[in-house]
This record gives sequence, C-alpha cells and structure tokens, in this order.
Amino acid sequence: MSHASLDPAIAKARLANLRQQMADTATDLVVLGPSSHMAWLSGVNPHGDERPVLLVVTESFCGFLMPALNVDSARAATDLPFYPWSDDQGPAEALDTLLNDADAKRSGLSVVLDETMRADFALLLLDALDSPKRRFTDDTIGLLRTRKDADESRRIKAAHLLNDAAVAEAFASLKVGMTEKDVEDLIAAHYKKNGAEMAFCAICFGENSAYPHHNSGSTKLTDNMAVLIDTGCILDGYPSDMTRTGFFGTPDDEFKKVFAVVEDAVVAALAAAKAGAKAQDVDLAARNTIAAAGYGEYFLHRCGHGLGIDIHEPPYITATSERVLEEGNVFSIEPGIYLAGRFGVRLEEIVILKGEGCEIYSEMDRGMKCQG
Repeated sequence: MSHASLDPAIAKARLANLRQQMADTATDLVVLGPSSHMAWLSGVNPHGDERPVLLVVTESFCGFLMPALNVDSARAATDLPFYPWSDDQGPAEALDTLLNDADAKRSGLSVVLDETMRADFALLLLDALDSPKRRFTDDTIGLLRTRKDADESRRIKAAHLLNDAAVAEAFASLKVGMTEKDVEDLIAAHYKKNGAEMAFCAICFGENSAYPHHNSGSTKLTDNMAVLIDTGCILDGYPSDMTRTGFFGTPDDEFKKVFAVVEDAVVAALAAAKAGAKAQDVDLAARNTIAAAGYGEYFLHRCGHGLGIDIHEPPYITATSERVLEEGNVFSIEPGIYLAGRFGVRLEEIVILKGEGCEIYSEMDRGMKCQG
C-alpha cells in the first residue's frame, strides 16, 4: 500500500505521544518493522524484503537499522538517524551499535514488537537483547493509531467522497451482459482518473452476493439479479471502504424484506456506536436485530473492523470484544444476510466516533439501487 508523506510536525507529535504511552505502560523499547506502524509514526515506508529494517524507539532515542542501499530514499522522509548496513557485511554490527546507542542492552527490558514484523527480524532483535519481556503493540502505537486526528479524518473523508462517485457510476452503468470484472474495471478507471488507486473491489452478481468475500469474476449480469458492490480506493495515503446492494430488475418480496432487515441492523448499530460503549455493543445491536427477524444464522461475520492507514486495523467490532470505544475511533458497520444459492445483502458504512455519537464518511444513501 502506498502512504502519503508525513508532515514533520505531525511526526514529532506522534513520537511524543508514543513516548508518553510508553511511560504510561512501563515500556522501555518499541521496535517496528517495515509496516503501516512504521509509516504512521515516521513517514518511512521502505520496501519490505529479506533485508532487516527496524525502527527502535526509547524514551530518549529513536533510530533506524536500514540497508545501505535504502538510506538515500528513506532520508527524504525523515531526519531520524540511520544505522546502515551493507550486503557484504550483514546487519549484526550495525544492530549492535544501534542497540548500544539506544541503551537497550540492559537485562529484562519491557519490549513492544510490531506484530506485523517478519519472524526473522523479530528473532534477530530478541536474540540481541538480554532476557527481554516482550509483547505486541496493542496498548502503545496500536492504541494511538485508533485515535484518528483531524488530518487523518480529512483524508479518509476525501477517499469516501471519491468512492461514492465511483459506486454511483458503477450502478448507473449496469447493462445486461456485463461481467463482474467489467464493473470492477469501470470503478478502477474512475479511481485512476481522480488520482487514487484501487485498494480492493468485489462485484457480486446474483447468488455470488451470498459469498461475503467473493472475488469479481466472469459472471454475466442478467435480468432479476442481486448486485452487491463492496469497494474501496486509496487517496492521499488513506482508504475508503463501502458496500451497497441493489437489484437489476424487479426484486421479490423476500429480497425486499432481507434488505429492510439489514438496513434496520445498520441503524441499530449506528445508534450503539458511541464513545464509552464496548465494541460488542455495536456488533450485538446489529446481530440481535437480524436474529429477531429470523435471519440470525445467515449473518456470517463480525459487524465491523477499524480503518486507517490499513483497511483492516483495530478496533474490531465483534460480539466478544469488550474493548471500550473512544472518540476518534474509525470503523465499519457492515451487517449482512447471506442466503446460499440465492442472494446476499450487505450494507456498509465507515464511521468516526465524535461527541455523543458517530459520523458517517460516505454521503451516498443506503437505499436499494434498482435498475433494469
């Protein structure tokens, strides 16, 4: 995934916030690999291959272990110090110097590891430390990333407005004989024309809409088919994600009933989505609505996922999560009902928690898109 450049003032503030969170959680050392964590904190988004890249953060030190051949390009994104290593020498000596400068060779340090880091990078680091106590990023950088700032929210909003236009064009362009892939290509072209790139796209005709993770294929559109479009773009480093469901032709009574139940589930989850609520409160609001209508067994997945630099990131909106939601959290609300061999209906909004409730990023109505 591409990432937008990071304003130095924002990078400085994020590092300060991370250090405060480290102090609050008695964390001595945070170590990140090439990942969205690294990009969010520093603006550096190096190519991830087998060459070790690490960002090491302590209360008073911050620096990169970096392959020498990547230093010049990474330098454009940060003024943090680099500890370069070359292919003919390997990373061990540079890593040792980095950890010494970070005062990280002390025994029993509390270390936070990037959970998305390659296992060989993690073991290289842990083998170089003395009896570390390690955990992952849930209560440090991971937690900070869930609290979206105004700049992030602005970028997410812009991506969703572009997504709205692409999806509206897709529904308006539906014709008998088009394939799912034809519609996906149309959406991709709309993104590209407007300076974005496709993050993902699932065009689901007919019974394919009953597969929550269907991949667009060669199925052709005919009269009286459900049409489900779940798509997102990346604009200025941040993604959009939205699902709308329609019908090409005249929907029967059960399709209309299922659609209405899913809409009711969205409305219930939106009402439950507020700072101080638990993630499970939001999921169960949608889940109980669907169950009460007799379709509980056909809601096959969680209600939602967080969204930021990554399309899927914490907080996860599940029936078992007791995580307390906070102002600034951004996540999806996307209940669905999937009747195998017939059709599926899913409606998805991305929301940000603000004040007493939540705000929806998309401005496209969720009404059934009927054509044909």
